[in-house]
Amino acid sequence: MEKSERVRSWHVPLSHGDATLGETYAEIRQFGIKAEDLPFLVRLIENPEYDLPGFDLFHGATDLKTHDQIHIVLGRGLLAKDEAFVIGFTMGSTDRVSASEERLFGLLARYLYPRQYRFDAEDLRVFRDAVRLGFVSDCRPLHEVRYDDYADLPLREVRKALGIEEDLLRAYYAIERRRCPQSFESQRLLD
Repeated sequence: MEKSERVRSWHVPLSHGDATLGETYAEIRQFGIKAEDLPFLVRLIENPEYDLPGFDLFHGATDLKTHDQIHIVLGRGLLAKDEAFVIGFTMGSTDRVSASEERLFGLLARYLYPRQYRFDAEDLRVFRDAVRLGFVSDCRPLHEVRYDDYADLPLREVRKALGIEEDLLRAYYAIERRRCPQSFESQRLLD
C-alpha cells in the first residue's frame, strides 16, 4: 500500500483505548510527515513558533508532534474532517476563542489555504462544532499538555487524565456520521 493510501486509512478509534499513546504515535511517525513539509501558510497559522511575542493569533496553536498526538487522543484520523475536528476541539479547549477568531480561521482554512489543505463546507461545520465541543468539555487545554509524559499509558487512561469525556466524543461522532454520509472519515469514527 502506498504512503498516501496508508495516511488516508490510518485511524485509531476511541474503541482502541488499550493501545498506548506512544505506540500509536510511532505509527504516525512512520509516514515521515515533517513540519517543513507543510505549506508555509498552514505553519504560520497553526504553529505557535510563528506567533508574535505576547500575541496569539489563534488560541490552541501547537507544534506538529503535539497536533498529531491530539489526533490520537481524540480518536481521529488524518483526513480533512479529522483535521477540522482536531483544530477546532483544540482551540475550543482553551476556553478563549472568540466568534471573530473562529470566523477568521474558518475563512483562512476555506479560501486561503493551499487547495490540498482547504476545508470544504462540511469540514468547516465540523470545525465549528468541534470548537464548541472543546469549549463545553471539562478537559484541560489540549495545546498545553506534555503528551510525552503519557506515552506509556493506554489511550483510555490518557483521556481520563486529561478530562476528555469519551461519551461526549462518541455522541458527537454519531451526529457527524449521520450528517456526513458520504464522508469516509466520518463513517469510520465509531468503528
